[in-house]
Amino acid sequence: MPSSKPPISSVRVHVEEIGTVLFERSAKAKRISIRIKPLEGVRVAMPPCVSFEKAQEFLLSKKEWIKHHLQNIKTQENKRTIYNQQSSFRTFNHTLHLQAVPASFRLKARITDNTLLVTYPAHKSEEEEEVQQFIRQAIEATYRLEAKAYLPGRVAFFARKFGFTYNKVVIKNTSTRWGSCSAVNNINLNLHLMRLPEPLRDYVILHELAHTVEKNHGPRFWALLDRISGNARYLDKQMKNYRVAIF
Repeated sequence: MPSSKPPISSVRVHVEEIGTVLFERSAKAKRISIRIKPLEGVRVAMPPCVSFEKAQEFLLSKKEWIKHHLQNIKTQENKRTIYNQQSSFRTFNHTLHLQAVPASFRLKARITDNTLLVTYPAHKSEEEEEVQQFIRQAIEATYRLEAKAYLPGRVAFFARKFGFTYNKVVIKNTSTRWGSCSAVNNINLNLHLMRLPEPLRDYVILHELAHTVEKNHGPRFWALLDRISGNARYLDKQMKNYRVAIF
């Protein structure tokens, strides 16, 4: 007896006025849902029992909503930095310096004192996607070093100041979340916090420390966060101006 083929788990479809959409079956999905993310586009998650045709009907029913959000996403994507020798860029503690090397065939990065030096082959344009991607990876590696050196101490400072107790601080590189607090009060912080202005960086730390006491986002959580941050709702609104994946 010939074996039956496993059901297709995902498919990409071009949808007019939207572009390429990823339809993906997920065992975790309880209903059809749409996610739009910078640099990734539109994804439709669906329970295993739902047909791709049904999911596409749902997508088309939300077409105007999707188009509106795609415009906002495009605005965010346009904020992505193009790194070149004429631009000035600094991480938390390091100044980026780009250098074309005539005899080199490899992209390299190293940190010396307060400089992040990225060298690239002279026959390549610094604005080629390969070079830009390498620069971003070097910047992320630098942010990771800076985050490990700075963020745990900042968490400890605020915990002492406001009387919070936590387990440990973990530095991560996630694509969407600035921070989180686990059930056992591990504070997880994104290395990209080092890109934020100090008041917002501190706000995220305080947000997660508040979760060691209040695990949800109910009224008591916001009252606590407002008391320790000064103006929680305003700061939370300011966070909307930043996206983890865009830098």
